Amino acid sequence: MATKKADKDVRELSVEEKLRMLFKLQTVSSEIDRIRNLRGELPLEVQDMEDELQGKQTRLEKIAEETSHMKAALQKFQTEIETAQRDIARDKERQNDVHNSREYDDLNKQIEYNQLVIEAAQKHINDLNFRLQEKVQEKEDTQRIIAERNEDLVAKKAELQTIIAETKADEDRLRTEAAEIEANFNDDYLLTAFRRKRKNARNGLAIVTIDRDACGGCFNKIPAQRQLDIRQRKKVIVCEYCGRILVDRDLHDEVLGIQHDDSDDEQKADKKKVRKSPAKKD
Repeated sequence: MATKKADKDVRELSVEEKLRMLFKLQTVSSEIDRIRNLRGELPLEVQDMEDELQGKQTRLEKIAEETSHMKAALQKFQTEIETAQRDIARDKERQNDVHNSREYDDLNKQIEYNQLVIEAAQKHINDLNFRLQEKVQEKEDTQRIIAERNEDLVAKKAELQTIIAETKADEDRLRTEAAEIEANFNDDYLLTAFRRKRKNARNGLAIVTIDRDACGGCFNKIPAQRQLDIRQRKKVIVCEYCGRILVDRDLHDEVLGIQHDDSDDEQKADKKKVRKSPAKKD
């Protein structure tokens, strides 16, 4: 029962009231867009820099892991060299006590094998040392880039925070105002169409004024009868070319609080009379 009563209490808005509210909503929304544009690409730049820093930090961890594996491999090859050297020294001593040439040849082959082991291990060690130097250089370069990017990130964040601080109060006020207009607007279909048109319009304008007998959005000519219907504000009229809602200049000025000097109107009227007056015949 309470819901039905509340529904009855909601007053149906006239077309003129709807147009005024939508035009006011567009004005407020455009101002919010302007504040967002003040921030420009800063939020995206900050996010990109944070992502890059995260990637560089991950790379540092990867370099440390690879360096650790290389050092372990170095230790392994160094141990192989030391073991082979001990075996060579042992086999050379045993050659002095052999009883026949066969034993001597077997020990000699073992010595040659261990010498090959040493050569191969030394080659791996040289290669690993070279790669370790590259990793050291890569680590230094990455740390330098991280330090530079951190400085840039701090500066960008400070710039973004300054802009947010300067505009936050205005943006919060405008968002509250826009929310109040939408809450009091009881034509969901028209409001949805308005939002969709604003989203698709490059300049975010879903409502435009008649400018010199043409649509203020696409600049196509508007027939005189259609202009009269727009000025009467009895129904919502959209441009047949671009689909924007059309309003007259007076409604535009009234919503924005633009005052006109009566003398200006009189001068315009006088000019029209002069243009319409027939030329004198001699």
